[in-house]
Amino acid sequence: MTLIAHMTDLHLRPRGLACYRVSDTNMFAERAMQSLRALSSAPDALVITGDLTDRSDPREYAVARELLSRLDLPIYMIPGNHDGSADMRREMRDFPGISESGDGKVFYRADIGDLQLIALDTHLPGRPEGELGKDQLAWLDATLRDNAKPALVALHHPPALSGIGHMDRIGLLDAPALAEVIAPHNHVERLICGHLHRPIIAGFAGKIMTLSPSTGHQVVLDLTENSPPQFNFEPAAYFLHYYSRSSGVISHMSYVENFPGPHDFFADEGVVWPGDEA
Repeated sequence: MTLIAHMTDLHLRPRGLACYRVSDTNMFAERAMQSLRALSSAPDALVITGDLTDRSDPREYAVARELLSRLDLPIYMIPGNHDGSADMRREMRDFPGISESGDGKVFYRADIGDLQLIALDTHLPGRPEGELGKDQLAWLDATLRDNAKPALVALHHPPALSGIGHMDRIGLLDAPALAEVIAPHNHVERLICGHLHRPIIAGFAGKIMTLSPSTGHQVVLDLTENSPPQFNFEPAAYFLHYYSRSSGVISHMSYVENFPGPHDFFADEGVVWPGDEA
């Protein structure tokens, strides 16, 4: 089996500064890493699908390096609209895949246990929308044709619509072209995304798209065309993608916050657990 943790939209800030005036994203990210370390089953890797930083500031990347250095597992990342491709390559070059990605956009392939990760870059300089571009789409098609290993395709901007109007308007511009590339490839097990700061599962090109909530603040759930751009502090979470040959990819949402429990279902005196009758 293979277990991959999927976090997104950390929006790290320079020490002492909040995100959007009120969101202590650095503290939220610290808590997310503590939650990851406390899991009963250690993941084989962590994948961060963009917006690692809030303003692509070198001080924010320094916070990211210090924070992620506490994890004893491989960490893969891609840029979001708040990051910069060149900035991430320069500041995070020691992380796997980054230095091998060449110039321009940051995209690469990596083996993680029984899965292959195909990491894509949707960053558009100075714009909130995302775009892959013809060169990256051609590389993706060739990569999927060359390797039939079960694949997770990671990108920041989700290619499927969410129904949240103000976020859908800053989505992936070339989503139809991406659909044409991945639709024929049956070994694409999952698309994993960020950007929307909400847990969302949707179909796209005959595949499943799993969009993780943020480790910090969340976008307000308002399914109207003219929904205002607002956020709140619903519980932070991330996804765990479990893969086995018999099950394929199964995605579980793991909350960062600690809740009361665990409590035994059959704790009363005299109650026999199922299977223990003998």
